[in-house]
Amino acid sequence: MPSRRPNQKQRGVAIISALLVVSLTAILVSGMLWRQQVQVRRIENQRLLAQAQWISRSALDWTRLILRSEADTSPTVTYLGGVWGVPIAKTKLSDFLGQIGEVRAQEGASTYLSGSIEDAQAKFNLRNLVSTPTPGVLTVNVEQIQSFQRLLTMLGLNGSLAKTVALQMRAGLGRSATRFQTQTGNNMSSANGTSTQATIAALAQGGATGGGTFTDDPGLKDADDNAPVAPLQMISVDSLLDVPGFSAEAVAKLRPFVTVLPTTTAVNMNTAPAEVVAAVVPGMNLSQGQAFVARRETVFFHDVGNVQLALTGAGVKAATSIDPNELDVTTKYFVIRGRVEHERAQLERTTLVYRDPTTHTTRIVYTRDTL
Repeated sequence: MPSRRPNQKQRGVAIISALLVVSLTAILVSGMLWRQQVQVRRIENQRLLAQAQWISRSALDWTRLILRSEADTSPTVTYLGGVWGVPIAKTKLSDFLGQIGEVRAQEGASTYLSGSIEDAQAKFNLRNLVSTPTPGVLTVNVEQIQSFQRLLTMLGLNGSLAKTVALQMRAGLGRSATRFQTQTGNNMSSANGTSTQATIAALAQGGATGGGTFTDDPGLKDADDNAPVAPLQMISVDSLLDVPGFSAEAVAKLRPFVTVLPTTTAVNMNTAPAEVVAAVVPGMNLSQGQAFVARRETVFFHDVGNVQLALTGAGVKAATSIDPNELDVTTKYFVIRGRVEHERAQLERTTLVYRDPTTHTTRIVYTRDTL
């Protein structure tokens, strides 16, 4: 009996060791299978996302075709009643493909599209705060600063922030490769040189880079033009968060009425909301702006002369003295917002498109995706 006990102990140890080896092997194998499953899932997600991006690209090309065809029919007018202004509700891709007779239309039964086109020139363009009176000189535009002040005050914000934003915009453009880029055609007067009075007033206040005596200085001095550190160029409304005095709540209030475009632009009076109209027209209050928009709903404006007559009808006394280059009835910049739901993949794409007023061709300025 005593001789059997060591053998029994050895057999017990062997059984326990075997169980440990089996358990360890099972853990290793399950870990490998789990990592393999995760890798396969990741590849599937990448494939679905790539397909969603291609679908979004196709939808963008289709939207650009709509903008071009509409410009061919109405080359001088952009109004809210156009085809471009009709949003697309959530619709199956197979419905679009079936309408054009695609034989594989049912392959898009699990893919949904939605989106809209917005007139970027219906908002106040912060790029207008800085103009180029002469080549190589960036000047704050006093008239546009006053318009932005009226908009800020109308929305319950501090109107003095308008000059701060103008200085921030000018400082950011000082080192931009496209700082002197302008548009041709009926546009802001700063495209071909600002008005004499605005230029003189801006220079008197130190508005031109390379000299001046600004006393209301938020830290961006004219003498610091060659400093190694400069503010980032403003590329979107969210860039206002970098400007001292702006909070997230203030930016949220401004977002429906403010934009940042690559060049100076005129406000499209056929699409601008009442707040923007009242801000860009001197001597106009919000109630008059609402009356102007209400009158616009019955018939759109064919030219700037019709706009001035409508402003006079809305009660604006100095409507005939408004610079026609600051107002327009057509649009060159559009914001296209699209959403694609392709099985598990979801993609939201925001694209800024420029439409040439002469050739009606469209060019993509930038594209931003949100997954």
